Amino acid sequence: MNKKKEWKKLLMRAVKIAVGSSAAIYIAQHLGLDNAASAGTITLLTLVTTKWETVKLSLYRLITFAISVMLAALTIGMLNSEWIAYGIFIFLIIFVCHAFGWQATISVNSVIGIHFLLAKDFSFSFIFNEFLLVFIGITIAVILNLFYDYRHQKNGLIRSMRDTENRLQMIMGELAAYLSNKDMQRSVWNDIRMLEQSLQEYIMDACEYQDNTFHSHPGYYIDYFEMRLKQLGILHNLHYEIKKIREMPRQAKIIADYMIYLAPYVVEVNTPEAQIEKLKEICAQMAEEPLPQTREEFEGRAVLYHILMDLEEFLVFKRRFVEDLDEKQIRRYWKMDKASLK
Repeated sequence: MNKKKEWKKLLMRAVKIAVGSSAAIYIAQHLGLDNAASAGTITLLTLVTTKWETVKLSLYRLITFAISVMLAALTIGMLNSEWIAYGIFIFLIIFVCHAFGWQATISVNSVIGIHFLLAKDFSFSFIFNEFLLVFIGITIAVILNLFYDYRHQKNGLIRSMRDTENRLQMIMGELAAYLSNKDMQRSVWNDIRMLEQSLQEYIMDACEYQDNTFHSHPGYYIDYFEMRLKQLGILHNLHYEIKKIREMPRQAKIIADYMIYLAPYVVEVNTPEAQIEKLKEICAQMAEEPLPQTREEFEGRAVLYHILMDLEEFLVFKRRFVEDLDEKQIRRYWKMDKASLK
């Protein structure tokens, strides 16, 4: 991940936590609540990275608060030994939270348990006091996570898409040069490895962007980068196949020319039907070539056919991506309707 972007995200999160925790404590103190500082801790523990995670965690906190009160009354409220009572309480809370997949709520529930342990008070007013601490903490967290720089992150995803396309085109040009027996100026392996690492980061960025919206359509970016990652895997296999050719057949030039033709079409807004048809024509042309005369020529020709199949799979991944787009995504991201794609 870009260091500047990483530090910016850390700074924004630190500011949110600091402001949110302080605000929660101020409100709790202003309302005259006991254990007011715990509201700040609850805000800190609830302010996670994305908006959806914060909303879900807040809901789980409210649900498990009721469970915590009940378990505290059955353990801390009935047993004389504080350390045994709290130990049983924590054991039950951990067991329940893990059973329902609510592990992230354990920390706040343990704080609530400590309050009951110290106060030995299970009156309605004290329970309501604890509820308000939780409610203030999670409310501040949800409000602060509504402030999110959507435009900046969306523009970053678009830049990542263009970067991916440019680098895929470059790798395809390098592979075409290799098939043409030209001297290589760059390390194809290194370029593939670096792009794979970047795509993994782009997918994480796309997932974070989707989790910070209340719409389903941003899943488009996740699907796009996953599609490109699959295509990159095809180019990786294709390079491996090319490296196995001991004597480059003259037909390799046909495939190299096709890859040079294909490279400019490795863009976002493109349906690969024309490129698939052209590939079929090349396959038919290759089938009409004279049969190989030597073992080396036969092995080389077999690898070329395998490369053609790899290129077909490369295009099929893009076709599936286009076919899976819904009407809303087509209109929003491609500025057209689905009927016009056919």
